[in-house]
Amino acid sequence: MAFHQSPNFTISSSSLSGAIDPRSKFVTEAKTTSFCTLRGLKKELIRCLIRLISLFLRMTLLGLLWSHLRIPLRPLVFPQCINWLLDNQLHDGSWGLPQRPSLLVKDALSCTLASVLALKRWGIGEEEMNKGIQFIESNFASINDEKQHTPVGFDIIFPGMIECAKDLNLNLPLRTTDIDSMLHRRQSELRRRNLEGRKEYLAYVSEGLGKLQDWEMVMKYQRKNGSLFNSPSATAAALSHIQNAGCLHYLCSVLDKFGDAVPTVCPFDLSARLFMVESLESLGIDRHFENEIRRVLDETYRCWLQEEEEILLDPATCAMAFRLLRVNGYDVSSDPLTKFAEEDQSFNSLEGYSKDTSAVLELYKASQITIGTDEFLLEKQNLWTRRFLEQELSSGSFYSDGHGKQVSKQVEYALKFPYHSQLERLAHRRNIEHYSVDDTRILKTSYWWVAENRLDRLKFARLTTVYAEFIGAATLLSPELSDARISWAKGIVLTTVIDDFFDVGGSLEELVNLVQLVEKYWLNFLKSQLKEAEWLRNKSLPTVDEYIENACVTYALGPIVFPTMYLVGPKLPEELVTHPEFHNLYKLASICGRLLNDIQSLKRECKEETLNAVSLQMIHSKGVIAEEEAIENLRSVINSSTRELLRLVLQEKGSIIPRPIKDLFLKTSKSSHLFYMEDDGFTSDSMMNFVNDLIQEQLCVNKL
Repeated sequence: MAFHQSPNFTISSSSLSGAIDPRSKFVTEAKTTSFCTLRGLKKELIRCLIRLISLFLRMTLLGLLWSHLRIPLRPLVFPQCINWLLDNQLHDGSWGLPQRPSLLVKDALSCTLASVLALKRWGIGEEEMNKGIQFIESNFASINDEKQHTPVGFDIIFPGMIECAKDLNLNLPLRTTDIDSMLHRRQSELRRRNLEGRKEYLAYVSEGLGKLQDWEMVMKYQRKNGSLFNSPSATAAALSHIQNAGCLHYLCSVLDKFGDAVPTVCPFDLSARLFMVESLESLGIDRHFENEIRRVLDETYRCWLQEEEEILLDPATCAMAFRLLRVNGYDVSSDPLTKFAEEDQSFNSLEGYSKDTSAVLELYKASQITIGTDEFLLEKQNLWTRRFLEQELSSGSFYSDGHGKQVSKQVEYALKFPYHSQLERLAHRRNIEHYSVDDTRILKTSYWWVAENRLDRLKFARLTTVYAEFIGAATLLSPELSDARISWAKGIVLTTVIDDFFDVGGSLEELVNLVQLVEKYWLNFLKSQLKEAEWLRNKSLPTVDEYIENACVTYALGPIVFPTMYLVGPKLPEELVTHPEFHNLYKLASICGRLLNDIQSLKRECKEETLNAVSLQMIHSKGVIAEEEAIENLRSVINSSTRELLRLVLQEKGSIIPRPIKDLFLKTSKSSHLFYMEDDGFTSDSMMNFVNDLIQEQLCVNKL
């Protein structure tokens, strides 16, 4: 059951002028932001949404209605809310979201019954009450419809309102059997195991329990701002029973801020802004809003350092804040996530009890941003969250509604493509319904260059033009980086041709002559290729360390990345390129790529009798190390190198290498992880088909 507190955003060309509806217990979970078109997108409107998002977190019910139901000594404590009810009934007699999706009938039933009860309690709006009761009667069968989205706590809160209706002598034309069935479900829910997570959950849905609630237990969850879980409805329910001054102060402050209608969760501004930042980055348009995003992250960082409850008490918000802050260069510790490191700890909480898959997904994403060797708790968190998500996916336990299918797709994508293998262009493509960007120039220019230089006539060489163009486009996104994309693609094509030439295409004399013709960036690459060729021709076996040291150079990041980095923006004086930090970035990215390649190309290279880190381990161990163990050893090196590379890229204090240059090495590593995820990406038909389909799809979009 989805629970974590995220806003429900839908931004498209047809809804740019619409409101943003907040997530609530009774409203479907956050949808992935989508844009029907980017060409018509109004940057200024998005800037306004970022700055003024709190102004849109309005118009949800069940916030203060309970205070009118249960506070006889304070008649009409919040009269403006009653006035809002009278003015905002929908044409079908319901209250709640206008133009609601068809699968949110249970939400409408909850909102409508709560509104009718509030009006009944104070003897106001008889006509509105009758219309509301008619809506409830007409749609009551939906409570047993499994395809309907079930709000969190519905099976407790809605029956609680039915009992309240009896107490108020409100005649609801409902069948006794339906009511008894609903009350039975509530009793079953209340009899579940008495875990701490269950206690927290029952405190959260206090408005549905009334006299059955242990209010002394509930107040243990009161926050510094006087609320229960930042929920106006749960807080109002508590106020109606125990007259707590903190609860009253919180409710008054919320109304002072929002007026006659309040959000279901408050405060919520920071969570909403973080979600907006996440949306902009996932769509690939964050570079247009760098200043706005920086202000949001600066505020988030301040709250993080001050350990504010709005961030740290909600696992999804905490995980998202940690991930966004860390990948954007903020120095944040993973300590606040410690309480989610163990599965038992996490599920003995409110969100765990509710089986909030989306919150677990956020924890899984955060667990991948590991940069320290001592962050073993993040590794534990990664293990259990991945296992949980895999089980949820295989069991088909996601809702059958649109939201459930969307979450299922998000989980499937996250499991298939971990952070270290996600190329931004592919992620953006997935998150945007239609994304128009002109890649035609890259495709044509690169291919023409191959034909003009007759590289396509080299029969011994693998022609990797499509891959080269794909990686260049997926790695260097901005339109102004077209020269860098072309340089990148040329480098990939040339290094692949030379690699094949040294492996099978040329004699030793030809290889030596070629080395003598080339200088600067290509020289080390060619010399390393020559050394490998000499090992093979002389039938000598290097040690594993000797091989890896040389093979990291033959992986060819030098000829590919070095020319490209002069074209991505920042100026690079010579002292930066020779600095140890730069060398470490290059070495770590090369180690990851080379070892990933060796693992996936083992069978092919064994047949060709070429050197490979896996086979060298087995040979030097004289049979002690089997193939599986050798591969596992290399994966351990890959994991530690990937973690250290991420640490260097995200590190700002003491770093002298510009972030765009560091990102180039990180994105290079990501492309290596992607291409060698399942097999040798340069020779596999599946990767070729995938890339061709992607390019053809993009060309069709560009023609529209």
